[in-house]
Amino acid sequence: MRTDCDKLAFFSDYCISIPNRTTEQLPTEHLVIMDFKTIKVQLGESMAWVNLDRPEVRNALNAELIRELTEVFDWLNSRDDIRVIILKGNGPAFCAGADLAYMKDMAGFSYNQNIADAEKLSKLFQTIYYCDKAVIVDVHGACIGGANGIIAAADIVIAEKSTKFAFSEVRLGITPATISPFVVSKIGTAAAKELMLTGRRFTADEAKDFRLVNVVVGEAEMIDMERQYIDHFLKASPDAIAECKNLLRMVTGTDDRYNPVFMQTSVAIANQRISKAGQEGMKAFFEKRKPEWETF
Repeated sequence: MRTDCDKLAFFSDYCISIPNRTTEQLPTEHLVIMDFKTIKVQLGESMAWVNLDRPEVRNALNAELIRELTEVFDWLNSRDDIRVIILKGNGPAFCAGADLAYMKDMAGFSYNQNIADAEKLSKLFQTIYYCDKAVIVDVHGACIGGANGIIAAADIVIAEKSTKFAFSEVRLGITPATISPFVVSKIGTAAAKELMLTGRRFTADEAKDFRLVNVVVGEAEMIDMERQYIDHFLKASPDAIAECKNLLRMVTGTDDRYNPVFMQTSVAIANQRISKAGQEGMKAFFEKRKPEWETF
């Protein structure tokens, strides 16, 4: 975890988002900027901005990004001075799902390696979901596959109107296993069936109708909408925010951090990755052909 003073640069105590998904420092005093390999983190007064920073691959998920993002959310959750976390992606897309090189590696994983890998991905979603801070996610461009687990685990999701979404796993011969506890909790079984069983792409407006996102706006309105939510959260007691999140998890039966479903879904995806369908789906994808089950 890169928290040593020699790895921090001190600038201002507040920063704002701008349309190209970077941040602009204002001439005040206490901003901390932390550099990781796959994300950028800026700490302002009461707030933290976390940017996925693999724009050359549309912020695709790989093992390093999953690890760093989990570490950062764990660390931010432990800080009493942080009350709101804003997550977004640098470049043309929020997150285009799994990284291609990462997918190739997974295709050759053993059963035990697949379980260990899936547990790390599940841990990321759990860390966001059980975070005591208010978590806002801004999405744009694309939000595919595992990226939907990130937004389902968050509190508020702001989507730019042209964003495309998909739960594309079934078309690869696998299932959206590790994200399913969070997605089903957020949108319900009926909507999950519509989106997960078809694997189709859908629009930001549809995502709002399915309750996967909270609000859909144009690019020019993203900043103002983000600020509105930040203002709402900063007017509330941080202790009350944390307790309210605990309350909502309790009344919906999702408050057990040791729920066996997390391990069960990791085992499920491990089995699917090494299955005939999973291997065929991956092979077809990389060979740029239709899988054997697609006969039309």
